[in-house]
Amino acid sequence: MKVVVIEDELLMAEDLVDAIRQAAPQAEVVAVLHSVKEAIQYFKNNSMPHIIFSDIQLGDGLSFDIFTAIDIKIPVVFCTAFDDYAIKAFNASGIHYVLKPFNVQKIREAFDKYHTLQSSFSTVTPSFEEIIAALQLNTLNGNNRKVASVLVYYQNKIIPIKLQDIALFYIKNETTHLFTFDHKTYVVNKTLDELQQYDEELFYRANRQFIVSRHAIKEASNYMARKISIVLNVSFEETITISKEKATPFFEWLMGVEE
Repeated sequence: MKVVVIEDELLMAEDLVDAIRQAAPQAEVVAVLHSVKEAIQYFKNNSMPHIIFSDIQLGDGLSFDIFTAIDIKIPVVFCTAFDDYAIKAFNASGIHYVLKPFNVQKIREAFDKYHTLQSSFSTVTPSFEEIIAALQLNTLNGNNRKVASVLVYYQNKIIPIKLQDIALFYIKNETTHLFTFDHKTYVVNKTLDELQQYDEELFYRANRQFIVSRHAIKEASNYMARKISIVLNVSFEETITISKEKATPFFEWLMGVEE
């Protein structure tokens, strides 16, 4: 049985491949793809595997972009940190899912479903149009691409950190970190551009280096000539500033003013 993995986070991809090999020793992972662009190019030039394990949010878009560009008629198992609305969409389309962080047992269950449905794959072909429509519907409700946790890497482990527990995200030495309210720091394999889309009501992009949680802000004050300084209620060494040009939208966000 040939398997293709689509996952942009390298450590996550390695863990997923290891879990697949343990859960299904007969399976052969023929490709590990890291982007929408790479996946589309691969499927255009190679034969289809028997099953695909795919993340949803990739660095250059959603994996659904792959499946709308290429005629996919094989089972897809989504490995996702998305909220329940997405899972309901998968179920409506006959697609199995694995919630991150996953383990060997969860991957084994996905293969069990594959074998159960093997004789009727023509009737369970993924309906990606239904999934996309469900996601677009949730966009109207302000829930598009909102996740409950951020996955971090710590001592060879993948740990979910709830958004409510995060005080801020920041860039240091060209690496993205998050800092929690209990003063723990973790590395995140996401850019600030990606992270700021997770929950715009909870987090604000102060500048190119920082995203701060509403719950972490104690007060704001003038800083130098053309900047505002954010004072946090957690101990954090660096000064976080906002340009005077962004002051009005920042205070509106802080007050919860709707556009």
